[in-house]
Amino acid sequence: MCDNISMVIIMYEYIIGKIKDIESNYIVVENNNIGYLIYTASPYSFEIDKEYTIYLFQSVKEDELSLYGFKNKEERNLFLRLISVKGLGCKMALPILATGSINGIVDAIERENILYLKKFPKIGDKVARQIILDLKGKLVSGKVENVVVNDELNEALKALGYKQVDINKVTSKIDKTQSIENQIKESLKLLLK
Repeated sequence: MCDNISMVIIMYEYIIGKIKDIESNYIVVENNNIGYLIYTASPYSFEIDKEYTIYLFQSVKEDELSLYGFKNKEERNLFLRLISVKGLGCKMALPILATGSINGIVDAIERENILYLKKFPKIGDKVARQIILDLKGKLVSGKVENVVVNDELNEALKALGYKQVDINKVTSKIDKTQSIENQIKESLKLLLK
């Protein structure tokens, strides 16, 4: 199902549980004494024995049943858009989310920035062009659901003279639940390192 999706049906919306193991490309979430192995873009952003709500996508293939997990619906929505691209499966889409910010990825697609897309593992010229062909203009005028490409933090850092490439590297690491002032302070600390 992951290699060519025309319609996506999500069987599991989310799971709430404690993280019991973290590996390089997956986490184990315990819920009702069952450990679920869930592939995720950023496993080390979770903490052992802390409870999380993880949004899910279940991939069903002839010889494999896999769960993919995301910290929010926006990340999952972008993942679902990416795996709808011809030639781009789950195992190629996950590293894109791991190494790029949602805003940076959407912006690159909308601006047809092939070089940005080619920086991701296993994404060559052909796949980068296919991503743009299949997704440009379909991300709701620069949005993936509620995530706006040019959000307030992004605009503030641009106004301070930082390049978009550098901004994208730090904004994905910032906790968006805090005030915009604190987001800017955290971003500047990371940019000055």
